[in-house]
Amino acid sequence: MSPDVARGEKMSTDTEIFGHLPSGEPVHRLTLTGGGLTAKVLTWGSVIQDLRLDGHQAPLVLGFEDFDSYPAHSSYFGATPGRNANRIGDGRFTLDGKAFELDLNEKGVTHLHGGSDNIGKRNWTIVERAEDSVTLRITDPDGRAGYPGNCTVTCTYALKPGGTLNVLYETETDAPTLANVCQHSYFNLDGGEDARGHDIMIAADHYLPTDERLIPTGEIRPVAGTAFDLREMTSLKRQMQGDRIAYDHNFCLSPERMRKRSVALVRSINSGVSLEVRTTEPGVQLYTGSKLNVPVPGLEGRRYGPYAGFCLETQVWPDAVNHRGFPKGVLRPGEVLRQETDYVFAKS
Repeated sequence: MSPDVARGEKMSTDTEIFGHLPSGEPVHRLTLTGGGLTAKVLTWGSVIQDLRLDGHQAPLVLGFEDFDSYPAHSSYFGATPGRNANRIGDGRFTLDGKAFELDLNEKGVTHLHGGSDNIGKRNWTIVERAEDSVTLRITDPDGRAGYPGNCTVTCTYALKPGGTLNVLYETETDAPTLANVCQHSYFNLDGGEDARGHDIMIAADHYLPTDERLIPTGEIRPVAGTAFDLREMTSLKRQMQGDRIAYDHNFCLSPERMRKRSVALVRSINSGVSLEVRTTEPGVQLYTGSKLNVPVPGLEGRRYGPYAGFCLETQVWPDAVNHRGFPKGVLRPGEVLRQETDYVFAKS
């Protein structure tokens, strides 16, 4: 039995070997069905490799047909990056009076998604398995990328009635640390080459302006009167053309984590498919995939150029530890960080 399967857990007929790491360790793919959805999940990176909605032929997410393309070409397609998702300016923070310096894995100046060997790029262990759900787990060791403490992250993907992909992350640590993970799927609701044709709504009154490194300046700016005002359904393409904006920004949903509520809605008039996002998280990062230029084919041979898919990353605000007034993503021993998001798909 593979070392990535928890002791005593049996392999089911819909679990297969998808590829191998350089060490020879197998990467497994698990197929989940339920609620009108079919999802394929990899143990590597806790990746959602493929996602389908009954009655809609095209894949809802960007991904690859083979494993080798993931470490070589994936821009976190479907992954769970961390232990701290998004960016930390200069890779520096202070916690309880002690300064920490992290791996600068983005252009040598920024810490992104937990570093170059983050949990979105390593193999997870299968903990529990059902027809419509899977639970995976990984421990991020003390000192990796500069983070303090041994940090264990558990991810549960569950397909629930009404076209709902439920994502639950639970994180624990043995020393004070930063903790903030997210689901990093790129969505495309009509299967076209350019997802800017979608209509979008995000229920946020404020957003975070950024500098040239995409690090928040510290200002919490009202969306009113700007291209970031997505409080009513609007054409993503029209918003981007007007101010020549390629969104890679945090929308401020609330000053702290809350009970799960509806925060975003996206729909394609071409396919009739919609996506509603419900989350506990205080922020959502809208990234419209402007930097995508994948040299190999994706699912069903599709080409992924700029704007082929969009991300709605529900999480703590980026660089939060370094800004007053931002919700803090600090986790301490004895606490359990629960981050829960529903991605709800429907076809009219």
